[in-house]
Amino acid sequence: MVSRVERSALAKWWWTIDRWLIAALGTLVIFGLVLTMAASPAVAERLGLPTFHFVNKQVMFLVPALAVFFAASLLSPRHVRRAALIVFLVSMALIFAALLFGEEVKGARRWIFGIQPSEFMKPGFVVLAAWAFSEGGRDRLPGNLVALLLLPATIIPLILQPDFGQTMLVSLVWVGLFFVAGLRWIWVFGVGGVGMGGVLLAFKFVPHVRARILKFIDPGATGGVADTFQVDTALQSFFAGGWTGKGPGEGTLKRILPDAHTDFIFAVTAEEFGIIACLAIVAVFMFIVVRGLTIAARNEDQFCRLAGAGLIMLFGIQSAINMAVNLHLMPAKGMTLPFISYGGSSVISLALGMGFMIAVMRKRPRAEIVFREVEPEIEAEPA
Repeated sequence: MVSRVERSALAKWWWTIDRWLIAALGTLVIFGLVLTMAASPAVAERLGLPTFHFVNKQVMFLVPALAVFFAASLLSPRHVRRAALIVFLVSMALIFAALLFGEEVKGARRWIFGIQPSEFMKPGFVVLAAWAFSEGGRDRLPGNLVALLLLPATIIPLILQPDFGQTMLVSLVWVGLFFVAGLRWIWVFGVGGVGMGGVLLAFKFVPHVRARILKFIDPGATGGVADTFQVDTALQSFFAGGWTGKGPGEGTLKRILPDAHTDFIFAVTAEEFGIIACLAIVAVFMFIVVRGLTIAARNEDQFCRLAGAGLIMLFGIQSAINMAVNLHLMPAKGMTLPFISYGGSSVISLALGMGFMIAVMRKRPRAEIVFREVEPEIEAEPA
């Protein structure tokens, strides 16, 4: 145990973080390892790899992820902003590099140097958007305008990849921050109209988006180029598993499910461990989201409140999208389930985002918050 009388950085960190949130995140990591052991061997054998290839790699990914999480959670709000800016700029540069030089996988250019830059862009984008919205009331910086310009500058490269799943996720989080920042309703309706226009344009001009939407609306539709095999098989897994599941390692549908260890690991959970286990996982996600939003709402610092809420929304919306796709409640998006799905870029970027969240929501003396609010005004006064 760390004594309260200690004044070291580690002691200060321990007594100012929310340990319930960290315990819940740790629970998800443990669930993820167990479920990766259940889902990935079938995929590894199908690809001619050692049985526990993906399990071993996931453990390897967790080492730098834990280091990133801990380092990010130690940062002050000012350093969170600076780190987020660096992460965002580097990620956007790599996204453009992937568009030009990346290898095409499943019709999209999302990977370069073995990483998916859009995963790391997301936490950086959320923190920068929160920073811009929090500065919206200051005369010296048109924060709302910066926030408005930040969204198209971010999603246009994602659309060019194309990656409509990440585009939708980033846009939804941005709209959530827009709402939490308390901007006028006319802007909310305006942004909503632009979003609907974008969806209609994608439906009209992007064949695979149109086909997926039509197939989702009418499962019997045969037109288009959408491949719904994975979604259909995932839904069958829930019926096959029932309430209690077939038992660990006894699933059969995972053997024909190409992304059983990544995007559709929730379906494997349903088949082998049952709907009760799925509900337990959902409960952990709900606890993290509700507790995170509650803590963020109590924060007196505008930037910390918006950044904490935005990062929690990013985490929660991504989780909801993945589970909804597995349940055939929305068209396929190709999105991982946080800390459950296999993936290096995904788990490390999520660790970075959650580390930022813990950092901005740490307990701080009121005097420190007031100082941060008046410090820019002091710096702006003429000598």
